[in-house]
Amino acid sequence: MMPDLAQQQSAKLVLLGEMGSGKSSLVLRFVKGQFFDYQESTIGAAFLTKPLPEYNVKFEIWDTAGQERYHSLAPMYYRGAAAAIIVYDVTSADSFVRAKNWVKELQRTGNANMIMALAGNKADLVKGDSSSRQVPTEEARAYADEHGLYFVETSAKEATNVDELFEEIAKRLPKAEVPRQSSGSVPLEQTQPAQASSSKCCS
Repeated sequence: MMPDLAQQQSAKLVLLGEMGSGKSSLVLRFVKGQFFDYQESTIGAAFLTKPLPEYNVKFEIWDTAGQERYHSLAPMYYRGAAAAIIVYDVTSADSFVRAKNWVKELQRTGNANMIMALAGNKADLVKGDSSSRQVPTEEARAYADEHGLYFVETSAKEATNVDELFEEIAKRLPKAEVPRQSSGSVPLEQTQPAQASSSKCCS
């Protein structure tokens, strides 16, 4: 018997990464099972929710903008988050460097108990043709192991490891201190208009 939706544990989850790494495509694939070859760039952040009854959790997902000019807004979204997914593009070494910077920032200023995952997205672009790969799998895996991150390579386009990524985070949540959901708290949905300028996503 599935738990009542109203009794599910809410967990704030934030996605961080360089523009074009595919953060929004991952979220859209996970939440709605959709993929579009072109996504408009996220402005500020987009907000979506997705319940996982089998894990008794409802993700409150903040998909942040990757443009540098929105960097100063990031703490607003990752502060108090139970989990973070740092996304990079396996065909872009620069995006991997940016991902490492996000990891450093979260470890320095984020919640010490935050669950962090490193996702190498766009794996479909290197399938059968490794010439376009700029971030070796083993290099990324070694980095993730060194910093205590869950690591997986994904493809939002082909839905490869997308559900597995979010489900693994859900499995790990009981080991972390999920932000308190007191009866007097303001639901995140009510704060969306003030913090998110657009519900559209980037590629």
